[in-house]
Amino acid sequence: MANTTEKKRSFIRRFFGWFWRHKWWTLIFLLAALGGGAWWFFATRADRVEYVTVNITRGNIRQVVTATGEINPVNTISVGSQVSGTIEEIFVDFNSRVTAGQKLLTIEPSVLEAAVAEAAAALESAKSQMNLAKTEYDSNRELYKDDLIARLEMEKSQSSYEQAVQSVRRMQSQYDRAVTNLGYATITSPVDGTVISRKVDKGQTVAASFQTPDLFEIAEDLSKMQIETAVSEADIGMIKDNQQVTFTVDAYPRETFNGTVRQIRLSPTTTSNVVVYTVVIDVDNSELKLMPGMTAFVTVLVESADDVWKAQNAAFLVRNFKNIIPDAPDNINASNHLAILRGDDVVFIEYTKGIVTATETQIISDNIKSGDRVIVGRVGQSKNSDATQSRRGGGGPGGRPM
Repeated sequence: MANTTEKKRSFIRRFFGWFWRHKWWTLIFLLAALGGGAWWFFATRADRVEYVTVNITRGNIRQVVTATGEINPVNTISVGSQVSGTIEEIFVDFNSRVTAGQKLLTIEPSVLEAAVAEAAAALESAKSQMNLAKTEYDSNRELYKDDLIARLEMEKSQSSYEQAVQSVRRMQSQYDRAVTNLGYATITSPVDGTVISRKVDKGQTVAASFQTPDLFEIAEDLSKMQIETAVSEADIGMIKDNQQVTFTVDAYPRETFNGTVRQIRLSPTTTSNVVVYTVVIDVDNSELKLMPGMTAFVTVLVESADDVWKAQNAAFLVRNFKNIIPDAPDNINASNHLAILRGDDVVFIEYTKGIVTATETQIISDNIKSGDRVIVGRVGQSKNSDATQSRRGGGGPGGRPM
């Protein structure tokens, strides 16, 4: 064991002694080796082109249109008053369930009752005048037959009688109107539904001189609601009747509700210089979770595909392969071909676009392999190169926010 240790020490002393005697030659050799390695590294790196690429991935893609709107009952009825007066009694309140014909409130009827009594008296007076005119006319007609009076006198009595008949009819009409107005003092529900708004209180005076005052709002059926959303003109072409819709509301942030497009209204409006159209969406509210006035954040599914090849929209901005890949074939059109970096090799594949969103585009091609990357530029290339060109709308027609 001691001999072995001594031999090792002797070998180390001899090695360092040789190294010290030839130190300059050793240093020159090491410097030459390092210089040659550096030259080889940079020479081969200068000959290799490095590309800027975008990954091709596989997954799901959805093209959607988003909007916001207010949730309201499908049919809301405003109940008003046709007569003026002071509210005497109110029989329902907010959220009250009512049936058609149910009494909602009454208006103090004394003025209306007085109008009925006045009209009744006027009608009785007109009838008395008519009876008197009729008796006189009948008498004059008999006298005229016996040539006891002149024809003009008989015709005057006839005219008086006819005027009295018309006066009775006029008074009858006024009486009927007064009775009808008295009936209007009792406000009843026109439909079955739920009172969602009460706008008056007991003792308040309502005046129906110029327009009908609103007293209540009744939602006919709260189990069926609708959303009226505003969709811009750029997106309205993708909305169709019976499209499926999902939406959320702030009241239930973890729940997603479903709806169906029922109507696209043709009347446009302009908001902040943007033309928008109203899209009406039917919603099932059988659980009565949704309340009138809630704001819905709507997502309309236009088109979707599962387990497809897709890439970021930046992968489709190349317009000239020659500016990126000098040896690209002349017959390759960048509008329907992609330059693919597969390992260290550049290949060109033909493709067509599928679903286009604001961020991604579906690639339809049988030549794509896992790990492929789309070449969109070359390292060191100017950003203002003609090889690429920006495109409006997030990478293609129909691109919209997810």
